[in-house]
Amino acid sequence: MPDMGNREDLLAGARRCLEEKGWTRTTIRDITAAAGGVSMAAIGYHFGSREALLNAALIEAIDEWGTETGRTLAEYAEPGADPAEQFEAMWERLIESFTTHRRLWIASFEALLQAEHYPELREHLARGQTEGRRGLAAILQGIPEDAVQDATARTLGAVQMALMSGVMTQWLIDPDRAPSAAEVVAGLRSIMATVTPEP
Repeated sequence: MPDMGNREDLLAGARRCLEEKGWTRTTIRDITAAAGGVSMAAIGYHFGSREALLNAALIEAIDEWGTETGRTLAEYAEPGADPAEQFEAMWERLIESFTTHRRLWIASFEALLQAEHYPELREHLARGQTEGRRGLAAILQGIPEDAVQDATARTLGAVQMALMSGVMTQWLIDPDRAPSAAEVVAGLRSIMATVTPEP
């Protein structure tokens, strides 16, 4: 019977390959080499296929991404501080994470592309998206997640998630010209001025 420890080695190897080469360019040989010479047959035994192994590694990366994002956002709140200053401070931390955890953020984009072909991965992402909206709304409102109303998760949470994805994309593609935290907040103020009717 193949060593069950090989499963964890393969997942770790697949994670390294995803970060260094991406989903489409990673081969079975790449994974087994990164896993410390685990046999190719172990991939079939533990996961069934290269694709299933890479998807499992992506799910691990996405879960780590979600945990890291939640930690980053939760740390920004300071009781009694000006809400606008807190919001800008949150964006400063998020933007910093786009740089320090760049490979992890890129893995999340890889997952979106692969989800079109793998229902299990798509379902995992959909659940994470639903939880993410609620979590973001809870952080911004300063309340527990279970106190967030569905409508708030689908408005406040969804818009914050969309904003995060858009800003992250700009930072990953062109960090020299991507918006700063202060510019994100200024842009939101401009949007509010546009959609708020004059008295």
